[in-house]
Amino acid sequence: MNRPILVSILSALLAPSVGTAEQLTADPAIPVGSLTVQPNVVRTGTYPTLKWNITYPSVAEDLVKISPEGTLTATCDCHVDVRVLGAAVSNSVTYAPVEAQVRMDSGSWARVFYGQQKDVRSETIVWSRLMQKGQRLDFGGRYLRTSIWSPFYDTTQKGSPQSMALVNGAVLPPYLPGYDQPSLESFLRPYLGTSKQVKIGPMDVIYLFELTHKKVGNQFFGSISNALIGSEGFDMQDLCLLVTLRKA
Repeated sequence: MNRPILVSILSALLAPSVGTAEQLTADPAIPVGSLTVQPNVVRTGTYPTLKWNITYPSVAEDLVKISPEGTLTATCDCHVDVRVLGAAVSNSVTYAPVEAQVRMDSGSWARVFYGQQKDVRSETIVWSRLMQKGQRLDFGGRYLRTSIWSPFYDTTQKGSPQSMALVNGAVLPPYLPGYDQPSLESFLRPYLGTSKQVKIGPMDVIYLFELTHKKVGNQFFGSISNALIGSEGFDMQDLCLLVTLRKA
């Protein structure tokens, strides 16, 4: 076979399509590598030897284990950057202040954000640390209304439906609004595809919190009032964090 044609065919097979999802991680989203052919000149009736060296991109779950509630446990030393994408507790007229906190292992909770949606700067890293193998990282949030704090919901609460952690390609639960639904907050739209799939970097984890409603079984209550209410406001869009991982 003509060598240039062979290389062209193999190169085409190795080159996947590149998506247009917004990614805040610097890690490549496609495989990279090299292909060598020996000998350089192939006589009729002989075959070249092909040597492949392909490096596939890392994904978040190569560096951490993610619990159903969202606790991160490092499986190797890695850097962690946290950004706030949204803080959207409102009554359709005004926004309430939202607080986001993080905790390493069993240490104290530390505030990394306090403010309203207008205070969010999604490009700003609000917390950055080196996680060593075996360390755990948790996230939580609450909001303030008329000088009363809502309950604090966090990723240590086993079986809690108030928080979720999603990686690239994960599909949103059916009760969350889709890309084309008006109830979807604008800050989430760049990170979702039309089929309700999460579109973030391969080394990112996106966190969604529900702060104003609490779900108990199949019933929904106001998190501050404890009054029985409908399920319409349980949409996991009150607090949104983006966590980016890098191998140390």
